[in-house]
Amino acid sequence: MKDTFSRDLRYMRISITDRCNLRCSYCRPEEIPFIPHDQILRYEEILRICKIMANMGVSAVRVTGGEPLMRKGCVGFLQALKDTPGLERVTLTSNGVFLQEHLQALAGLKLDGLNISLDTLSPERYQKITGFDGFRQVWAAIEESIELGIPVKLNFVPIQGVNEADILSMANLARELPIGVRFIELMPSGENQALRGVSTETILALLKAEYADLEEDHTQRGFGPARYFKSGQMKGNIGLIGALSDNFCATCNRLRLTSEGFLQFCLHHNAGIDLRGMLRGGADDVVIAQAIEIGIRDKPERHTLHDETNLNFMSRIGG
Repeated sequence: MKDTFSRDLRYMRISITDRCNLRCSYCRPEEIPFIPHDQILRYEEILRICKIMANMGVSAVRVTGGEPLMRKGCVGFLQALKDTPGLERVTLTSNGVFLQEHLQALAGLKLDGLNISLDTLSPERYQKITGFDGFRQVWAAIEESIELGIPVKLNFVPIQGVNEADILSMANLARELPIGVRFIELMPSGENQALRGVSTETILALLKAEYADLEEDHTQRGFGPARYFKSGQMKGNIGLIGALSDNFCATCNRLRLTSEGFLQFCLHHNAGIDLRGMLRGGADDVVIAQAIEIGIRDKPERHTLHDETNLNFMSRIGG
């Protein structure tokens, strides 16, 4: 499935809830109204969309939130996705707080990847960033995930004056553990625009000063936008996602399905299709597929991160 710019759209991120138990400063720093339950897609509706998208060429999906494990039945939904013909890769992004109780089941369904958001290795700083004293239980879940053989990546958003002191200590986890540590540039959204992120160039320079043999590993280019780096001193690897300084729009292969059923063509652009309205309005699969095929022609060439001033909260988009 290709758009107007010949980009092959084969990866879809699926938000199953806007609810989250944390209040991270860069994502959902304040109390904002939750979306009413009747406006959230039911699991069977999401699965129907996934089957349509798989028939159109989407082969990888990532389940996100909010915090997806806050929604009852999330693990069963992941199993249903794994059983969907055409979907070759099913992964999950979580903040890790509720993760440990589900790990045996996730290992059993052979989850293809688990991304865990962790923006510091300091329990005190964790509480300050998230508003919750949960570092130790998240770290315990990370350790058990690795023991169970689930492929793990840690997502770290460095912010000036908040957690930039943790950059090297986070990177050093890849030296000791067979995981990916990914540094993600802060993307403006909601009320976080007063915050200042750390560029991927700054991070890379810092890491190269510590790991002289650090080099880009082109064999690790996956479904997402990260550039991966390796060192002979590491069991794992480093990922850099530079939405601002390293624009990757030309190779974007992603679509996003919000929890409200809006198929969004770009994280920071309003173009998309109201699939919930079509599903609940009685449209059949052929009509929905045709609407998607026509709609993706509106996928923009580039994001508007540099010039947008009124952006949605990340938790409502699905990251």
